[in-house]
This record gives sequence, structure tokens and C-alpha cells, in this order.
Amino acid sequence: MNINEQRMSAAPFSEKAFYLAEFRGRTLAIAAPKEVLHEATALESVLKELELNDTRVVLISNAGDALRAQTGAEALRGDEPRLEGRVWRGLSASPCVGVETDAAGGFEATTRDVALRLRVSKLLWIDAGGALLRDDGRRHSFVDIDELRALLEREPADSRTPLLRETLAMLSAGLPAVNLCTLEGLADELFSYEGSGTLFTVRRYVEVRQLGIDDFDAAWDLVARGVAEGFLAPRTEFEIERVLACGIGAFVEGRHLAGIGALLPWEVGGPPVAEIASLYTLTRFVGEGVGGHLVRFAVDRARDQGCAFVFACTTSDRVVAFFERHGFRQVDPSRVPVEKWRDYDPARRSQARCLATDL
Repeated sequence: MNINEQRMSAAPFSEKAFYLAEFRGRTLAIAAPKEVLHEATALESVLKELELNDTRVVLISNAGDALRAQTGAEALRGDEPRLEGRVWRGLSASPCVGVETDAAGGFEATTRDVALRLRVSKLLWIDAGGALLRDDGRRHSFVDIDELRALLEREPADSRTPLLRETLAMLSAGLPAVNLCTLEGLADELFSYEGSGTLFTVRRYVEVRQLGIDDFDAAWDLVARGVAEGFLAPRTEFEIERVLACGIGAFVEGRHLAGIGALLPWEVGGPPVAEIASLYTLTRFVGEGVGGHLVRFAVDRARDQGCAFVFACTTSDRVVAFFERHGFRQVDPSRVPVEKWRDYDPARRSQARCLATDL
């Protein structure tokens, strides 16, 4: 088995390992109201995995009996004056500590108080309704604080308005992130690129930058996924290394790789030109503008490098339309550097369409 095959066979695991490594040694909070905590088989498996990963969990609920069953100990009260210290001491002896909210105060408001008192880095809010949905039924994968304010102003009040208002209050008070998902989708939301719910963050969620060496494993996985789904052309080991070395990534929360691309330089005997290659966005982020962020970053970088134009090649009508929306136009393949077609798959070459934008 060559190195490509080894890495591609490892891709499903490395995705999960990426998140496990991020959570190792940290404390997560999981809030689950009593109506979902009583059916908690999915939660038990996640808690066990986090325990093996040396990740501590504060389980917040208004179901005292279920909390005791999950943690094996009496739950702390969320309004205790010494809550912070008691949780800290509890986590030194057990990987999971339960905190019971005050029923009179309302689950949403008291959960907010607990999360802010403990200043956790992430709260996973379990709700039977799962992710927020758009008008067309698609999931809101990511919502920043300004978008959440706009949603609350625009949408009529419903059963989840209190939850969303407390989410806004937590973000406004400095909690970095809140994930909203179902209990059944908790593992996917924690451990997969695709996720299952909605992530609320303080900052605008996309940061685009060049890939660093520590990003290469995750980027390799996305390239392999794009090839397997037929969106990207297969590449040799040398070509993959060139893509990574010239790669750019769109990162969520500064860490999670949402989409990738590469700006490949080509020398043509005059002003250089550049190609946007291996552009791929995870399904979760389609419609979130990630692809557009990558293209704009690449075009700006090519302009800074003195390139005459930027081009891209694809066999997909959808990708052609995407590039045209971002100012590219279809051009004759003869305008593309001849070296581009060296060792190129003839069948794919016959279907390839080229687009370019002058700088």
C-alpha cells in the first residue's frame, strides 16, 4: 500500500481524531433538559468516549434522577455559592460532574447562569428540535452573534425563542461557542466535519489563510473526500504535495477546516499566471459562503504576486456557474498553460471547461 492509499484509508478515523485531539484535557458542558435526558443511550456512548480521551464534562440538566444515573454521584445545585470550586474538585475525582438547574428559574436561564459561572469554552445544548432551519428547510450550520440578533428580531416568537435568547446572552457575555443539536446527533456534532446541528459563535465564523504544516492532514482528508465524490480530479502524490504547499483554507473558529483550495503558480514566459485548484467545501458549509471566501482570497493573493490572470478548470456545470458568479468567464483551453495538460486524464480533458479572470 503506497502513502496515498494509507492516508486515504485512514481518512474516516483522522476526522474524528482531529476533534478528539482538540478536546483532550479540556472541559465541555452539555445541557440536556429532562425530556431528552431520560432516553440517553447516545449520551452514554459519547461520555465514555470523552472519558477515554481525557475530556471532562459538566452535564447540566433539570432531571436529578437521570443526572445521578449518568454521573454515578449526587448532582450539584446550579445556584450553589461555591459552584465553581465544587465542580473543579468534582472533576478532579470524576470525568463527569452533574449540575442540576433550578426548576423555578427555568431551564434555559439557569443553564445560562451555570455555563457563564464556569466559563466553559463550549456548551453543547441538546434540544429535540435540533439545528435551526432556513426557510427552504436547509440547516443553518453556523450563526454568528450578529446573525443571531437579526434572526431574533425577524422571526416570530416560538417555543425555542427562550433558548435562542439565552444563547445570545451567553455569547454576549463572552462564552465562545454554543452548539445546538439533538441527542442522537451529538456524536456527529462533536466528532465530524459535517456535524448535525447549528454552531453559534461570537466572531464571524470564516477565517481564510494559507495552510500550515499542521493543517495538511485535515486538508488531505478533504482532498480525498472531494476525489471520492467526483468533484476533484485524482492527483499524484507529487501533485497533492504541491496543492498542500500552495494551499489555502477556510477555518471555522480559527481551527476547523471548512473548505480548501490551492493557488498554483504557472510560469508562461511572461507575467506569471495562477490556477485555483482543488477547491472543495464540505457539504455542511455549502451555502455559507465558504467557497466565495476562498476564491476572493486566492484572487487577491494572485494580484499581489503580479499575476496576469487567474484560471480554473472543471467538468461541473455547477462549478462553472459558481466561478461565473465570482467574476470569471469561460475561455478557450488554449489560454491555459500547456503544462497544465501534461499527463492529464484524456477523458476528463475532453470534458474540461476553463474559466479565467484578468487581474
